Amino acid sequence: MLGPESVAPEVVGIEQKKDVRLIMQEMNHTQYFKVQKEPELQVKDVLTAVYEALTEKGYNPVNQIVGYVMSGDPTYITNHRGARSMIMKVERDEILEELMENYIRVLESEKQV
Repeated sequence: MLGPESVAPEVVGIEQKKDVRLIMQEMNHTQYFKVQKEPELQVKDVLTAVYEALTEKGYNPVNQIVGYVMSGDPTYITNHRGARSMIMKVERDEILEELMENYIRVLESEKQV
């Protein structure tokens, strides 16, 4: 096997020049970096999971979720099953919006009965 020391100096110089030109060409182009997005959390799914975690731990889920929405204090939500970190990934106004939409939907369905 031939090492770099066994190649003629002018050949090594040509190869180095090619490498430098390739690097310079790459520096003149914008590189792209893509980060894979985490799957978007649905507020409904988060609320369901948090509700179940709170219930399993013996808390009143309505009181605890209201406490969190009103204050923004995540300690109203248990760490059980990752509920606290999950609920902190959605905005409180989105939680309120989801709750109100469901409440209004229930009211409208009761009117039709």
